[in-house]
Amino acid sequence: MSCRTSQPTTQSAALCRRSTTAIILSALLYLDISPAWSFMIVGGASAPGYAAVTFQRTTSTTMDMLSSATETNSDPLLSPSYDIEPIPVRVGHGFDIHRMAPLQEAGQPVVIGGVEIPHKDQKWRDKDGKYVEPGGIYETQLGVVAHSDGDVIYHSVVDAIFGALTLPDIGQVFQDTDPRWRGCDSSKFMEHAYTVMKGYGYKIGNIDVTLILERPKVANFKPAMKENIVRLLHTTPGRVNIKARTHEKVDSVGELRSLSCHVVLTLEREQKED
Repeated sequence: MSCRTSQPTTQSAALCRRSTTAIILSALLYLDISPAWSFMIVGGASAPGYAAVTFQRTTSTTMDMLSSATETNSDPLLSPSYDIEPIPVRVGHGFDIHRMAPLQEAGQPVVIGGVEIPHKDQKWRDKDGKYVEPGGIYETQLGVVAHSDGDVIYHSVVDAIFGALTLPDIGQVFQDTDPRWRGCDSSKFMEHAYTVMKGYGYKIGNIDVTLILERPKVANFKPAMKENIVRLLHTTPGRVNIKARTHEKVDSVGELRSLSCHVVLTLEREQKED
């Protein structure tokens, strides 16, 4: 857990803030308050001296529920009545898009491929005139508006795995009206998708990610994103690729009001050992 401030402070003041942050977050986790709401209390407008606070977004209660569903295979959505035929190769496509907004409004930072993206204030287009005149530019730190942590790469990968296996989409399996997934760390969705894929006898063939966002810049963070995908899906670097491009300042993505992602992947049938 870390606390970062935008301006230098004395050592004693910094220590005091870190201690206060730890006490507040411990109390929130004990009370099982939504992690997204916790972020707003500690790192948003209510605490102007803090630029950001990072912490584990998934409560133990949520993890217990997810583990239980995985172990017992109790989710009928992932156990269809028809046979998922053991063909050698399957192809899946996933897509996700999320709104971006000023950090104090979104309540959580920009997390992509499991990496929190630090950035300077960005020129966000205020279409509705919440902060400046309608259509004007508002310079601000950005966050992602989502029920979970809004990780477009992880969501697209999970959607592609489910699609390749002819299973329902991620929105049906992890519904955005379900309080269990509020502020959830999307790596847990990836782990669940891996378990489902493995259960049907498949492994990753290859993954091709296309991330689309105007700002913030992410080129320096792509290696860490790739490493996270390789680790979570138990594959190798030569099977995972991440590309990123802008939207040429067109539409909501080009105006920094959203970000999106496409993923195409193949699944290979695992060879049974003699």
